[in-house]
Amino acid sequence: MQPLTEDLIRASLVNATAGEAARMTLPGLHEVLWDEREYLGWRDSRTPQRAYIVHWRDGRPVGMMLRAAENRMRRGAAAMCSLCQTPQPAGQVSLFSAPRAGESGRDGNTVGTYICGDLACSLTIRMTPPAYEMQPDPAVIVARRIETLRARLGAFTDTVLAEG
Repeated sequence: MQPLTEDLIRASLVNATAGEAARMTLPGLHEVLWDEREYLGWRDSRTPQRAYIVHWRDGRPVGMMLRAAENRMRRGAAAMCSLCQTPQPAGQVSLFSAPRAGESGRDGNTVGTYICGDLACSLTIRMTPPAYEMQPDPAVIVARRIETLRARLGAFTDTVLAEG
């Protein structure tokens, strides 16, 4: 992923007002390992239910403001992140909703999906699986996971951007 600056991030939000973008709490950008990310995702430290995802699309950053559901899934259940497709305990996956871009979002229309609660899919997909004789090279598996994550993030972004 190409590095992002504070100004690029604030200007990239497609479903937030200028005031919301200005009030957004940013993560420590100097700590980000950009080469190991498909997107920058974080929870707002002042408003834990609020989260953000920013990724590069067609040569420019596209950011989305999200809100995590307050209700948790049933304990002991398993859940799967829609982006990285990693099964996890239900407490580690959250339903995130995003206002649609434009007038539709201002009218209250949202879309939602289940995402890793810590928004660390880029780290999760890079966990190298053990090498087995009948399995593809672990590097091939990680590369496939990266492409799948990018495709699913692109599809979710398309839904947020769609007139609905």
